[in-house]
Amino acid sequence: MVGGERGSFTAELAAGLPALLVLLLAGLTVLNAVSTQASCLHTAREAALAVARGASASDGEQTAPPGTEMSVSVDGDRVRATVRAPVRALGGRLPRITVAATAVAAVEPGAQVVSR
Repeated sequence: MVGGERGSFTAELAAGLPALLVLLLAGLTVLNAVSTQASCLHTAREAALAVARGASASDGEQTAPPGTEMSVSVDGDRVRATVRAPVRALGGRLPRITVAATAVAAVEPGAQVVSR
């Protein structure tokens, strides 16, 4: 072993661990965002179908992630539900990410459409 290389592994490890931690937090944040977006899509689909059948949009809010904002609009024979939810970035004071999903359903014949 050459005397000049002594301790180089420790220095490389000290430099690499923060980068590895940042990559881990970024990966967990992305996983959380994808999961929240899938939940928003499910909620938007349920709300659009509920309104298209003549029920209330609140019937679809049962599966909504926390902090969800939902809007439902009726345009002729189409119902559009849009759901937005914040995703907190892991790691403290980072800004929040907002994910959104939209679903469209056709109004069923004879249904009394109640928009929210």
